[in-house]
Amino acid sequence: MSDGYSLVFEAPVDYAKGLAFQRRLLAARQADLIPDTVLLMQHTPTVTLGNRGRDHYLLKSESEYAAMGIELFQVERGGDVTFHGPGQWVLYPILYLGGREADAHGYLFNLEEVAIRALHQFGVEGFRREGKSGAWTAMGKLAAIGFRLKRWVTFHGMSFNVENSLRGFETIVPCGLEGEPVTTLQKLLGNECPSMGQVGETMLDVFEDVMGRQLERFRAGDGLPDCSRVQAPPVD
Repeated sequence: MSDGYSLVFEAPVDYAKGLAFQRRLLAARQADLIPDTVLLMQHTPTVTLGNRGRDHYLLKSESEYAAMGIELFQVERGGDVTFHGPGQWVLYPILYLGGREADAHGYLFNLEEVAIRALHQFGVEGFRREGKSGAWTAMGKLAAIGFRLKRWVTFHGMSFNVENSLRGFETIVPCGLEGEPVTTLQKLLGNECPSMGQVGETMLDVFEDVMGRQLERFRAGDGLPDCSRVQAPPVD
């Protein structure tokens, strides 16, 4: 018997539509209408600023971002500024953290652990850095974390760079850390880089292990059981 569901979107999802879907799932989970649900998405090019994000971390004007086809969003997650785009997975767990799991710092540690163990599966050493969230490699930061808890239900989550262009990161100060490089799995592994599908499945495998949950897996278009009240964003 599963503890919840995962839903993978293989085609890039417009950020606003993905965020609206997260919020609907959040409300449904808070009302106990659905079980724990984990989304795995790619996004169209987007820069997001979290609670600690500042405009001076944006290196372009709004019109310049628009000309580059990059949307801007101020969102309620923790953290600073980051970039999302095709070729990057974003993991959005909608989980109830009750009892012994009611620990925001422990949850952050677990998300970092998911990234580090996933990297290990592909032969890459990932590690934490004291005072900084996320997962790092010898060539730079690869996974960024920013989440929010509402009534002990999580939303937002973690991005994991696989084969995405880093051009968007050049238009910001990623995570507010000046001079810190960002990298991708493809840059680390070259032609041996696994496919997006392989990386996504590995991330879900590791997530289940770290979080102690068994998820029934679905892909966008399949529909989610017990989610009839929650309309998913359209898949292009």
